[in-house]
Amino acid sequence: MPVSSGEPHEPVRQGLLAGLRVVELSSYVATPLCGLTLAQLGADVLRVEPLGGAADRTRWPLADSGTSLYWSGLNKGKRAVSVDMASAEDRRRVADLIVAGAPCVVVSNSDRYPELGYEELRARRPDVIHVLLQGRADGGAGVDYTVQAATGFPLVTGPGGSDAPVNQVLPAWDIAAGLYLAVGLLAAERERLRTGRGRQIRVALDEVALATAGNLGYLAEAQVTSHERGKSGNDVFGTYGRDFVTADGERVMIVVLTRRHWSKLLAATGLTAAFEGLSDALGVDFSGESQRYEHRELISTLLARWFSATPYAEVARLLDEHRILWERYRSFAELGRDGGAALRGSDLFAVVDQPGVGPHLAPKSPIVVDGDRLDPLPAPVVGQHNGELPPSVGDDGAPAGD
Repeated sequence: MPVSSGEPHEPVRQGLLAGLRVVELSSYVATPLCGLTLAQLGADVLRVEPLGGAADRTRWPLADSGTSLYWSGLNKGKRAVSVDMASAEDRRRVADLIVAGAPCVVVSNSDRYPELGYEELRARRPDVIHVLLQGRADGGAGVDYTVQAATGFPLVTGPGGSDAPVNQVLPAWDIAAGLYLAVGLLAAERERLRTGRGRQIRVALDEVALATAGNLGYLAEAQVTSHERGKSGNDVFGTYGRDFVTADGERVMIVVLTRRHWSKLLAATGLTAAFEGLSDALGVDFSGESQRYEHRELISTLLARWFSATPYAEVARLLDEHRILWERYRSFAELGRDGGAALRGSDLFAVVDQPGVGPHLAPKSPIVVDGDRLDPLPAPVVGQHNGELPPSVGDDGAPAGD
């Protein structure tokens, strides 16, 4: 559905958000993820990039051809135009595209250009919705890794006994912020459908991280108790969970959340009598979640002996039979090996033939609607949909070149 005219130039995929028009001025993770989330539900998302493509088009990981697998993954099913963002004329063309046709949503991670900001767009189109990602709520710069550093999480991540901070490889705050952007956008779209009024939505990475730390109780704990949380490796904080190595070298992670989980784990490992004896001798009720966490080293010593003496196939059979929460550690290489053979049985994946990459399994949306979800489409090449832009205007007001 071309954003300039509302008439389709390409086949329109139907989805819950069919007819929603989105113009995305963004890069890296959070805002492209917001756009991808909408596109996977049927929205028409047009990405605006500088000439030659945005800086994140070359971000690792790369295909052998040099094409960014990262960029291709986050921009599936979108369309793309390329303009000279340093040119006031080209920025006007983008603004004209936004305010023309059906109501539009703008997703941006920069307030650098006033003519593409909320106030000037609203003056031209009162029903525009403008969604802005900020690094820091005070207007300062910030990215996922700097936000991690400022909000405490790296200092409780990693092996116990180490004081060095460990940043999370997963850009968790980018991902959470992208999904918050999508939620805020859809809330504003709901109001626009009811009232015809546009809205400005802002989400800051640092506030996403701080809100999460607050909602999980970490900040309250620091305020109202004398506890100082440290690193606990792969132990699950406040309950029982740890990784173990089987007799044949496979590593598994188990998690015990409830009394039933605990009794089932003891039954699976044949350690029920051993822990009953320990409970009597030490006066410890291992069925309690806090007690299991406090005595995790003692518990793990006995469990480690069982895992190290038991082959993986038998471990898997017993843990499954007793419905234990567990999984074997797998690498990206294992999951993607042999053309993604491990992924082929999942309805989440379908083949996409991406220019510069070739055919490969790519994910659909994790959101399943009435038992179905839209198939993924390739990400666009630079300027692939430049025909969507309004024409340039010469000094005499006529289209340039006339």
